[in-house]
Amino acid sequence: MTAGAGTERYNAVARTLHWVIAVVIIGNIIGGFFHDALEDVVNVMPLHKSFGLTVLALSLMRLVWRVMNPAPPLPAHTPAWEKGAAHLTHALFYVLMIGLPMTGWLVSSGSKYPLNFFGLFDVPKFGITPDGAIDGFAHEAHEIMGWVAVFLIVLHVGAALRHHFVLKDNVLRRMA
Repeated sequence: MTAGAGTERYNAVARTLHWVIAVVIIGNIIGGFFHDALEDVVNVMPLHKSFGLTVLALSLMRLVWRVMNPAPPLPAHTPAWEKGAAHLTHALFYVLMIGLPMTGWLVSSGSKYPLNFFGLFDVPKFGITPDGAIDGFAHEAHEIMGWVAVFLIVLHVGAALRHHFVLKDNVLRRMA
């Protein structure tokens, strides 16, 4: 491994938010894709909705934290195209971390089922008409963004592993 020459880590708050949000998103994607298959075993959707709202709140906190605490620079040897790809991927992650829960909230608002946060309190619904244009758009956008999230997660993990095992630099360690 290349020694830490100029390698900075994300601060503890950024690292904690990254890993908590990552675990919740991965679990929520699995729950979202397989909720029908699990229907006879467990009602996944109330948890899916609550965890989605959790992702929204944590992602907004993370975005504010990121603005106030910029990311450490990538290693100097990183090509410009790779830096650009990393910045684009991270920007898309923020769009998804906020857009997926918001579209889910819209879909839930058009549904007859309650929207509450882990059974602790009701979450207000938007004035969405079931099966209306906004409801249909939100449902399609939510599903498409879920698949885009899967693609970006695979890309992100693959890039991190490439840096760690192939390039042998400290990019992965910045978030560890």
